[in-house]
Amino acid sequence: MVTGPALLVIFVVSVALLLALIIRFRINPFLALVSTAIATAFLVRMPVAEIGPVISKGFGNTLAGIGIVIGLGIILGKLLAEANATDQIAHAMLDRVGRKRAPLAVNLTGYLVSIPVFMDAGFVILMPLVRQISRRAGTPLIALVCALCAGMITSHAMVLPTPGPLAVAGNMAANAGVFLLYSIVVSVPGAVVGGLLYGRFLRSRGPAGNTPAMNEVADAAEPAPRTGGSSARARPSAGLSLLVLVFPILLILVGNILGLVLPTDSVAAQALAFAGDKNVALLLGVLLAAVTLKKYLKRSIGELIVEAADSAGLILLVTGAGGAFGNVINTSGIGQTIVETMTHWNLSLLVLSFTLSLILRAAQGSTTVALITTSSIVGPMTASLGASPVLVGLAICAGGVGLSLPNDSGFWVISRFAGLSVTDTIKAWSVGATIAGIVAFLMVVLLSTLVGLAPGL
Repeated sequence: MVTGPALLVIFVVSVALLLALIIRFRINPFLALVSTAIATAFLVRMPVAEIGPVISKGFGNTLAGIGIVIGLGIILGKLLAEANATDQIAHAMLDRVGRKRAPLAVNLTGYLVSIPVFMDAGFVILMPLVRQISRRAGTPLIALVCALCAGMITSHAMVLPTPGPLAVAGNMAANAGVFLLYSIVVSVPGAVVGGLLYGRFLRSRGPAGNTPAMNEVADAAEPAPRTGGSSARARPSAGLSLLVLVFPILLILVGNILGLVLPTDSVAAQALAFAGDKNVALLLGVLLAAVTLKKYLKRSIGELIVEAADSAGLILLVTGAGGAFGNVINTSGIGQTIVETMTHWNLSLLVLSFTLSLILRAAQGSTTVALITTSSIVGPMTASLGASPVLVGLAICAGGVGLSLPNDSGFWVISRFAGLSVTDTIKAWSVGATIAGIVAFLMVVLLSTLVGLAPGL
């Protein structure tokens, strides 16, 4: 197989080829991803007998982690939309915060939800609501998706107790309490600038309404037009609608928090771990929606589930193909080559930590893997140089926020589930998150100049 700097060139060529196939030649993303994965495997001279298994493993591992979440999330969204529950929540939220502050509400909601809840599950749960807020507030969906995603990824990558920051704090031997405090200090400005301010820029430069692709996905999640009967039907209250929406989030939240304080071998801890699993929590959420919203549904639950399954098909294929492409990139050794190259650069420890994490995030697609890998490399260097483990750890976390490329399966979850084109996904997700990560890193640099005034650093 190819080794050395040539791997970096192949990585850039592969990403450029993928974007050209999708944007310039308008090839279906699933076909483009699989084709690019095969082409990349040949470019790195991967043994022909290994190409198929590597692609299959990447596809399967990705869907093993998120496939059930996507399917159940679409079913939950379908039930909420059919019962007009998302409409009720959107009305209530806009009445409380006002239409002009809807992006701020979405941004902060995403930030808070993604602390206890994995980002993929939180996004799938909240996206139907965001779509409805877009319609009610008249705000372009791309701006709200940007606000939601920037809020979610900054807390996911920086705030305990999500796995990535936990691993960083452990590898850096940093005080968890101090790490948590300053992670909030540096991540909130990143979420606001990358999601809210940049989202306003997208809103001013974007279309007045949603694109046809957005509307196509939105229509798939909305109940079919009624052909007869009364012009209005009973709707669930805003309180009941909100309960059904946040129920799986609460299960995950309670399961994660109490799981940290209860004895691991206790019955309560095991029950909470089971109910707090994202797949189980979403299943219980679907069952709660089916029971409590049944009388508000015009069509049968079975019919809605079949329709949701039809909507999930392409999303699952594209998401799995993104994982397949990412696995080819990872197996080729590109990430290791990046690490070896950058450790020889003459950079300050903060800049090196941020840059290495950012590039690893781009190279192999996973925020958590980028954070764990970078902190494992930089941790011993931090101790030997006498640097602040908290500041270096936060720089690593900030690097894991941005540069989500098409080899990241999350890129395709956001693109297909929100109904955004690849170009708009890059604008709203890749660029917005990268801005958030850069702002968070600049806050870390600012903290480093105020070490004498910042307790614990």
